[in-house]
Amino acid sequence: MSASIPVPARERTASVSASDPPSSIPIPANTRGIPASSFGPQSPGAGTSPRGYSASFSTSPSASHLRGNSLGSAFHGIARQLTAFLPPNYTLSEEPEDQEKRQGTTKILLLENINLDAAEFLKKQGYEVDHVTKAYSEEELIAKLPNYQAIGIRSKTKITQRVIDANPQLLVIGCFCIGTNQVDLDHAAKRGIAVFNSPYANSRSVAELVISEIIALSRQIVDRTHEMRAGIWNKLSKNCWEVRGKTLGIVGYGHIGSQLSVLAEAFGMTVIYYDVIPIMPLGTARQVETLGELLSRADFVTLHVPEIQDTIGMMGEAEFAQMKTGSFFINNARGRVVDLSALASALESGHLAGAAVDVFPKEPGANGPGFNETLGEFIPRLRNVPNLILTPHIGGSTEEAQRAIGSEVSTALARYLNYGTSLGAVNFPEVDLRAITTSDERHIRVCHVHRNEPGVLRGINNILADHNIEKQYSDSKGDIAYLMADISGVGEEEVVGIYNAIKNTRANILTRLLCEWLR
Repeated sequence: MSASIPVPARERTASVSASDPPSSIPIPANTRGIPASSFGPQSPGAGTSPRGYSASFSTSPSASHLRGNSLGSAFHGIARQLTAFLPPNYTLSEEPEDQEKRQGTTKILLLENINLDAAEFLKKQGYEVDHVTKAYSEEELIAKLPNYQAIGIRSKTKITQRVIDANPQLLVIGCFCIGTNQVDLDHAAKRGIAVFNSPYANSRSVAELVISEIIALSRQIVDRTHEMRAGIWNKLSKNCWEVRGKTLGIVGYGHIGSQLSVLAEAFGMTVIYYDVIPIMPLGTARQVETLGELLSRADFVTLHVPEIQDTIGMMGEAEFAQMKTGSFFINNARGRVVDLSALASALESGHLAGAAVDVFPKEPGANGPGFNETLGEFIPRLRNVPNLILTPHIGGSTEEAQRAIGSEVSTALARYLNYGTSLGAVNFPEVDLRAITTSDERHIRVCHVHRNEPGVLRGINNILADHNIEKQYSDSKGDIAYLMADISGVGEEEVVGIYNAIKNTRANILTRLLCEWLR
C-alpha cells in the first residue's frame, strides 16, 4: 500500500520541467525489501520529541555557517529527535519562535531530473528541496550552490575543486548513480564533505540493456528499422546471426558484469571475462589472464569498468585491431575509456561488424539538440556508420533503477545529516553509532571530521572530560579521520562551549553537534 504526501505550500524554486510538479508524489517504492525503519517516520513530526524536528550546526576553518538540519528519524519509535544551538549571528526569520530557537532549514539541490520519489522523501524529512531537470555548469554551481547545504547529482554535473572551494557551507554530495568520477573526491574529503553513491541499484538495468544490444547488433535490427521508416523493404539474412553459441567477452566482472554473465549463459552464450583481480565466476564463465586474450577470442566485447587513470583510453586503435574480424563492441561504462575515433575507424573499415555506445567523453547537459561535432569530431562519423546503436547514457534509466537509486542515496543523505552516519561514503571513513534513544536524557552527539594526526582523540577527550562518553567510534581514511561520540549529562548552557572548544582544535575540518533542545 502506498500513501501520498502533499507538496509543501511554501514558494518553490522554478524547475526546468515542462509542467509543474504534481500536487502529491508517492512515497518511494521499496523495491529491494529495505526495512521500513530505515526510511524515517511516516509523517512529519512523528518522532518521539514533542517538537518533531532535528537539526545541527557546524563549522569548518573557512566558515561558520549552518551545516545541517533535518526532520524525522531513521529509528522511528526509539530514536530521540535532535536539535541544535546555532551561532548567535545566524540570521533567520523574524518570527519570535524562530528567533528564540534560532532554528535553520537545510536546503538540498537535486539536479539532472533525479527521481521525484527521492525528492519527496527528502521533503518529508523536513528539508527544503529544489528539483531541477538539467545539469549545472561549473559557473552555475558557483553562483547557485551557496544557498544549499547538500546537493544531489547524476553523471553530467561536475563537482570540481573550484566548486567545492566556492561552497564552504556544503556538507554532503549524493551521486544518484554508480560512478563518482564527476566529483573531486579527495578535495571534498579535505573540506569535510561526504560523498555517497548507489553502486548496485542499476546493475540489472545495465545488464539487460547489453543483452538487448547484443541481439539487436547480431540481427542488424537498427538498420532494418531505419530502412522501414524510410519506406525500404530489405529482408535479408546475410551477416545476421543467432547469439546462441557465440562468445561474450566481459571486461570488468563486477556487479554488472557478473549479472550479465548469468543472463548471457541463459541465451546459450559462452562467457569469458577479464578483471585485474581474480574473481570467482558465476555459472560456467571463465576468467582469462589478459585483455588481449579476451579481445582475440570474443565475438562480442562489452566494457564494465570505472573511469580511473588505468582505464582511460584502454580501448584504442591497437585494441580494436586485436578483436576478431566481424566481431561487435559495446560500451555502457564510461565515455573516456574508449577512443571513439579509433572505434569509428574500425567500423568504417569493416573490421568490426557493429557496435553500441551509451556513454561519451563529453555529453550534452540537457535533453534536446546538441549531439553533434561540438562533442568531438568523431560524432558525425559515428552517426553515419552502419549497424551502430547510439543511446544517450540510458544504461540505468529505468523506473525500477531510478526508484532504487533514489531510495538508497536519499536515505544515505538523510542518515548523514540527521545522525552523522557515514556508512557507504566513498571518500570518507565509514563510521556509525547506534541511535540516541528516548531513554537517553541530556545527550549530545559530536560529529568531528579532522585531519588524521596524532593526539586528536586525546585533545577531544580532554574537552569532554567532565562528561560521560556513552559511545565513541573513530576511523580514518588516508589523511582524513572522523570521530562520532555521544556524551551524556550535558546542560543547555554547556553546548556552545563544547562546540567552540572542539571546532577550534588545530586539526579540525568540520564539527557538528547534534543535541536535544533542553528546557
